[in-house]
Amino acid sequence: MTTVSTAHNELSTKHTISGISSTRKATNTVATVLVWATMLLALVPLVWVLWEVISRGAGAVLTAEWWTTSQLGVPLNQPGGGVVHALVGTLVQTLIAAVISVPIGIFTAIYLVEYSRGGWLGRMTTFMVDILSGVPSIVAALFIFAVWISVLGFDRSGLAVALSLVLLMIPIVVRNTEEMLRVVPADLREASYALGVPKWKTIAKIVLPTALSGIVTGIMLAVARVMGESAPVLVLVGSTQFINWDPTSGPQSSLPLMMLDMYKAGGLPAVLDKLWGAAFTLVLVIAIMNILARVISAKFSVKN
Repeated sequence: MTTVSTAHNELSTKHTISGISSTRKATNTVATVLVWATMLLALVPLVWVLWEVISRGAGAVLTAEWWTTSQLGVPLNQPGGGVVHALVGTLVQTLIAAVISVPIGIFTAIYLVEYSRGGWLGRMTTFMVDILSGVPSIVAALFIFAVWISVLGFDRSGLAVALSLVLLMIPIVVRNTEEMLRVVPADLREASYALGVPKWKTIAKIVLPTALSGIVTGIMLAVARVMGESAPVLVLVGSTQFINWDPTSGPQSSLPLMMLDMYKAGGLPAVLDKLWGAAFTLVLVIAIMNILARVISAKFSVKN
């Protein structure tokens, strides 16, 4: 009897397991199909945009003149000229914004994760970061215009644009860095403390290198976010067709500002070629910077 009962129980268990397994397989298949379908659906607009930008802008970009000259002396509605003046302005303004915002964002995130412990200053900082995350670019530009230009009396310049970009970059860097630091296992910190390593050195030698890849990715997302902003350049700097390396004085063009200038110049074929060429150049620069960031993070991050 015992043998028969045991055999019956085993058959029942196998039948139950088999039934559950079939249900899970069906659920897994449905979930897989849904994930692939949504992924393909999300790729449609991305591929479409990239195709439009590349197909329409490649004609202007694939010339030596585009990368070696500016639009100085070339009418906007005529073919010819290059993108150097706008490329220089974009890189200078973004570099200044990154130099200011990246250290502030990283140190703020370190404080929130490693030191705040739920204190009032930490809660206030988190609240302010949340507010800054939702600030539109035009509001940041108007704030810098009111303070930097109207109150302090400085001229419109590329530096003013960079300061407005700082307001947009800081919350992105803080949020991404904060999340990456929280992912670092607490065991690594505790092991370091157990060996007598000070907290600041644990953060510098253990926590930050472990989270480096994610932090760099977050920084590049912030750079890509602000590099294409058009509101600050409309409000805070004048347009020009010559190369200006000095962000503190005079008008300084950028890729978004060049696209706006071309848009206002009309719908002639030569103008549209330059407009799409500037858009393709912006996408290309962001792609190159992301690739370089991934290479750097892969080289210097902690290996498992």
